[in-house]
Amino acid sequence: MYDPICKFLAESYSSDFARWLLGEETTLTQLSPSELLLEPIRADSLILLESSSEVLHLEFQKEPDPNMAFRMLDYRTRVYRRFPNKEMRQVVIYLKKTGSELVEQTVFELSKTRHEFGVIKLWEIPPEELGEGLGLLPLAVLGKTEDREETLKTVAERIESIENRTEKSNIMAATAILAGLILKKEVIQKLIREDIMKESVIYQDILAQGEVKGEVKLILRLLNRRFGQIPPSLATKIQSLSLERLEQLAEDLLDFTSVEDLINWLSERSS
Repeated sequence: MYDPICKFLAESYSSDFARWLLGEETTLTQLSPSELLLEPIRADSLILLESSSEVLHLEFQKEPDPNMAFRMLDYRTRVYRRFPNKEMRQVVIYLKKTGSELVEQTVFELSKTRHEFGVIKLWEIPPEELGEGLGLLPLAVLGKTEDREETLKTVAERIESIENRTEKSNIMAATAILAGLILKKEVIQKLIREDIMKESVIYQDILAQGEVKGEVKLILRLLNRRFGQIPPSLATKIQSLSLERLEQLAEDLLDFTSVEDLINWLSERSS
């Protein structure tokens, strides 16, 4: 849930992140991982933004990852292969406070190899620093504060002043979801206007993802009950279907007499 929120903010408000992390007003555009022939462990968490002279690589993390340091080196070499003359700034942004020593790791070392990258622990960053741009505003509640509820209240008031209703709803939804990392639902509901939040593309996307997951779960249960445990490869294909296709499959599987019917159904709709 948190990866798409952070990606939305970084890609939609790249100038705010450039000013915060690079210290300058720089126009950044999205760089597709496919341009680097990347097959990362978690492609959904990878954010690459580029200017004419620099690539900004961001990784938002809720929990520490023991493979993070190697991934930083891996991405750096791949970017170098594609853009040998561009500088690269890499930053891991940890969202939730943890006692793990992994969040202190800023270097990957191997025999005769050393690669450095940046780390930001949001719980050490003053909310005021994160409130300088709308793209950073949803992160402010995760910052260094003695009264997190009061911080969320201040952020909510700032969001209310946004004139563009679409922008307001998106920032509000992102704030509410990220606040869920450290505040109780009742507190968030008291301070965040749910009616506006529900209008956001972020909120609607999360609802759609929930519907898809629910439909997939139901279909797999029905198939496994009728034909026994279906092969993982078929389950993976089902999980990749759109909500519309899943709803059609839910109806059509009632007429299936064997797993071969399912295979044929999937084959016909992937051609």
